[in-house]
This record gives sequence, structure tokens and C-alpha cells, in this order.
Amino acid sequence: MSNDYFVHETAIIDQGAQIGIDTKIWHFTHVMGTAQIGQNCNIGQNVYVDKNVTIGNGVKIQNNVSVYANVIIEDDCFLGPSMVFTNVMNPRAFVERKTEFKNTLVKKGCSIGANATIVCGTTLGEYAFIGAGSVVTKDVPNFAMVVGVPAKHIGWMSKHGEKLTFNNNGFAICTATQEKYKLVNNIVSIVLE
Repeated sequence: MSNDYFVHETAIIDQGAQIGIDTKIWHFTHVMGTAQIGQNCNIGQNVYVDKNVTIGNGVKIQNNVSVYANVIIEDDCFLGPSMVFTNVMNPRAFVERKTEFKNTLVKKGCSIGANATIVCGTTLGEYAFIGAGSVVTKDVPNFAMVVGVPAKHIGWMSKHGEKLTFNNNGFAICTATQEKYKLVNNIVSIVLE
């Protein structure tokens, strides 16, 4: 093993897996051989990272998460404890459907709460916030906050993770960072000044 990252003695890293510097991989985790994990990630206990998975830099994956084939996780994402990805729409134990895996994209800065389920084929937008226990069945816009079963859009979150309240002119300010946001046609963006 390389000295550039940490792997707990109970973890299994298959030959060919690419792991970035300063990443930590904890107890009973298994990383398949074609997986790619970026720098400065924290991969919790009992995590499974399948083949053909790409994980960006600065990602935190909490305990008991399985990241299945065809999932792409961009930089700075948070995956809460025991959240679930699926990869087939209509699984049957007796029907081989590996050629039917659907892609799932988790964009930069997205947070997924504990025990949430992400149905395959969806895109979770930049800095989106998926509430604990939610079931996501369709794409989530950038900065959107969704909760429930199925997940419904209930508001907007700042890059810093604070709820945004837009005024009549379509502007909001993050209370933590004072960053300004604009809402136009149900699309949120940061106002660069």
C-alpha cells in the first residue's frame, strides 16, 4: 500500500483501484479494482465501492454505504450513513441485467442525508440537499432541498448549507457567508459581484 493514503487493516482494496493522497479508508470497506477515489476523501466503515465508480476530491462517505457501478460522485459531496444507490430499475434475482445499469450523477457539493435512497438514472444538482430518509426518483436542481417519499422540492440551500429565503425580486443572502443568490425560472445561481 502507498503511504500517500490510509487504509485500515480490515479494508480490502483490489488491485488497480486508484486512490488519491490523504484519503482515509476505514474498517471493513471494500474498493473494487477499477474504482477511482480522489484526494482527501473519508470513506467510512463497511462501505462498498463498486467497479466503474468515480469519486471526486474531498468526498465524505459515512458508514454502511454501497456505491454501485455507474455512480459518479463529484468533489466535496457528503453521503450520510446507510444511504442507498440503486443501479437497475426492475431488478429480479433470476434475470441478468448488468447491461441495463443506469448512470447516477451526484454533482459538486451535494449532501445526501442518512437512509436516503437515490433511484438510478438521476442527477443530483450542485449543492443540492437531500433530506434524511428521502427517496429520490427524479433529477434534483442545483441548490434544491428535497425531502419525503417520493422526494419533493421544499426550498433552496446555500453553498454553505443554510436555507435560502428569496425576496420578491428573486434575491437571497446566505446568513453564514453573506453570499448573494438569484432565483430565475426555478434556477438558483450565485451572484458574483
